[in-house]
Amino acid sequence: MTKKDAKKERGDMVVATGKRKRAIARARITPGSGSVKINSIPLDIFPNEIFRLRVREPLILSGDKWKSFDIEVNVQGGGPMGQADAARQSIAKGLLEFDPELREKFIAYDRNLIAYDPRRTEPHKPPRSSQGPRRHKQRSKR
Repeated sequence: MTKKDAKKERGDMVVATGKRKRAIARARITPGSGSVKINSIPLDIFPNEIFRLRVREPLILSGDKWKSFDIEVNVQGGGPMGQADAARQSIAKGLLEFDPELREKFIAYDRNLIAYDPRRTEPHKPPRSSQGPRRHKQRSKR
């Protein structure tokens, strides 16, 4: 039996990573009672509501399967939305280790739950670097 064919047992611990722009999230999923913590703060009392909703998406899509696990996510770098996307990606990848059938559901909802997004902002160019990468001086026609 290969590693891909083997399904994770309930006693296993899974570590999954998720990235978005400069944010990196590491999720540790262990068997437990269904608690979700982001940087040691329970998700239910996390201050940013949009962050909470964004991180809950893979949990909602997986149904009640996540309630038998404790999920601890450590997020560093980037801004709040980049961190939220990195956290949701790490949680989704970790849940896939336990239940590979969720892959189709995650991809149908949002491919970024599983796949890394390589887009970056374009660097500003030298002459007018404070205005942006492609901004030029405004010219008058008359």
